[in-house]
Amino acid sequence: MRLKISVVMSFFAKVLFMILIGLTCPLLAGADELGKYLGEVPATALFPLADSYGPQMDEGPIAPVLQEGKIVGYAFLNTDFVGAIGYSGKPIVVLIGMDGQGRISGARLVKHSEPIVLAGIPEKKIADFIDGYRNIDILKLAREKGGEPPPVDIVSGATVTVMVIDDTIKRASVRAARVLGLGGLSTEIKVAKAIKTVIPGEMQELDWTTLLGDGSVRRLLLTNARVNRSFEEQGNVRAIARPEKGADEDIFIDMYVASLAVPTIARSLLGKWEYRNYLKRIKQGEQAFIIMGKGHYSFRGSGYVRGGIFDRIQVVQGEEGFRFNDHGYKNLGEVLAEGAPDFREVALFYTPPGAIFNPADGWQLQLLVQRAIGALEKVFIAYDLNYQLPGQYVKVEKPAISLSMEEEEARAVNALWMKMWQAKTVDIIILLTAIFLLTILFFVQNQVVKYRVLTDRIRLGFLIFTLFYIGYYAQAQLSVVNVFVFVSAMLSGFRWEFFLMEPMIFILWCSVAVSLLFWGRGAYCGWLCPFGALQELTNKIARFFKVPQITMPWWLHERLWPLKYMIFLGLLGLSVYSLNMAEHLAEVEPFKTAIVLKFMRSWPYVLFVAVLLGAGLFIERFYCRYLCPLGAALAIPGKLAMFNWLKRYRNCGDPCHICAQDCMVQAIDPKGNINPNECLHCMGCQQTYFDEHVCPVVIHKLTKIRKDTLHKTRKLNQTREIGD
Repeated sequence: MRLKISVVMSFFAKVLFMILIGLTCPLLAGADELGKYLGEVPATALFPLADSYGPQMDEGPIAPVLQEGKIVGYAFLNTDFVGAIGYSGKPIVVLIGMDGQGRISGARLVKHSEPIVLAGIPEKKIADFIDGYRNIDILKLAREKGGEPPPVDIVSGATVTVMVIDDTIKRASVRAARVLGLGGLSTEIKVAKAIKTVIPGEMQELDWTTLLGDGSVRRLLLTNARVNRSFEEQGNVRAIARPEKGADEDIFIDMYVASLAVPTIARSLLGKWEYRNYLKRIKQGEQAFIIMGKGHYSFRGSGYVRGGIFDRIQVVQGEEGFRFNDHGYKNLGEVLAEGAPDFREVALFYTPPGAIFNPADGWQLQLLVQRAIGALEKVFIAYDLNYQLPGQYVKVEKPAISLSMEEEEARAVNALWMKMWQAKTVDIIILLTAIFLLTILFFVQNQVVKYRVLTDRIRLGFLIFTLFYIGYYAQAQLSVVNVFVFVSAMLSGFRWEFFLMEPMIFILWCSVAVSLLFWGRGAYCGWLCPFGALQELTNKIARFFKVPQITMPWWLHERLWPLKYMIFLGLLGLSVYSLNMAEHLAEVEPFKTAIVLKFMRSWPYVLFVAVLLGAGLFIERFYCRYLCPLGAALAIPGKLAMFNWLKRYRNCGDPCHICAQDCMVQAIDPKGNINPNECLHCMGCQQTYFDEHVCPVVIHKLTKIRKDTLHKTRKLNQTREIGD
């Protein structure tokens, strides 16, 4: 038997070694990133008439773009000016072209590791989104802290990726313009903009004519003719061929908007009773808007029915923008200001959580007009309705102090991670609920494990949730690379903002940090790791089909344990020298292939995972036992666990070995001791501990109790007989 196992292990070891050699060969050399990508992307991709690039400029990582030897613009990478960490935890690199007037002439996605793009969203959609930045005026963006609104986000399913791209293209372009001194900009950001605050004023009731006349209510009127003309100017032939129905002078939409930050405006438009409801509903820091419209085009659309987002309207203020959702929406029947016209739709909207908005500053309500040009294809045009509270409601204070580029970067990064948390509110709630329920289960485990069938079903259900929701849906698979990045950040300047970019990963790591003190590595490795769940579920299927299971001899099992610690320590040491090289060698983790990319990779990676899962069909949790560097990383601090939740009898291991034989990862030694470094807290041994039909100690105790009870009963009966 020992010879047979040795042959099997030798075979798996050889296959794994050969695959790992193939996976880790293409290590990147530290080269000039800008020069590298300029060699891959022709100048015509950024400037149609350009023919070459010039040498990198002394001012910074910027290369001039040439046409017949003359400079027509500049090329640079977003990552050379701002942080651009995406969903994958790696940079999203975009090559940007900008002309001498500060307008973006083109951009090209040159490198990314975004799993949602690699595995699901066609890269062309992201490329089309980036192409929408052509002709954006960066000088206006820099001076007015806003300028033109960003391209409309129509890349559903890639929210984090798109948000990072949008944020970094704009901020990197502004910084490059400052470095080049375009339009008189400098590297020091002079914020000459005055600070404005709202003056509530005394409560009054104003009629519709007054509200419209002083600018408290603003209007956007679009006729069919104007909309048709806009699509003609856009130049899309299929859109031009589908003009709006009706006469040219017919109203397409007549839309009005007002900010309710001023009590007089709110009371006048809402009326007495609705104003009271509004005061009860609005929260500290929230702002509210009333939008009114008539005509055959609806500003609400159907987005709030599909998923909670009103996709036809957006508020843009400076560099910030947000859309409304159905949690901050109320349908109103009418406008109660005296003399107000009848409207087809009247809606009250509240700012979503995390929105950055100052009602005293000017802003735009952007209306997105869409026109179907096919069964599933649409084109869009955006119209801006500018809004500024009337002067009598605004207090203007002295200008703000100057901000350095570093301060601006910190503020922008903070705003970005808050947006990401807001976008994943539902996912965050579900994950926190799951972690809370798992915590409760651990605290009451002694009561639950007494019901073996119930415990098995709870575990099976949680593993399925972990694999399909945490893993395949939320893409929240932790990795040893996260550990390397954390260590690197500690050595080079720690910033919380970086780790807050991905809320699901951040929450899981926080739960791991806490659980290590209570239960060691078992809480995550045994319950919350998607790849661990995949291994265990596939092994259960194998057992169902009677696949023979191999029990490793203790002498071999004990000597294979250190492998994962060696792998982890080797990668950790390498990460201090070269994080990039360590990330490549971390392909020893199959998580990216099996979970993040759902096996959508080249065959060597898929074969590597198949070998690991194949081994796991015969040796349960094979990878977790012997190779997982993340498990090793968690086991080391897991030694600090303050509590021992797993109960044992003195007889465990001498002579009874039932728990040791049933342990799925053989974490119980021949003497009956549980190794906390290897235990995955599956609760199998605890089920046996309380089982009246399996555990010899429990059976012996119950037998003794029954004998004692029987003896006492007989003695009592004898006493009664003597008395009689």
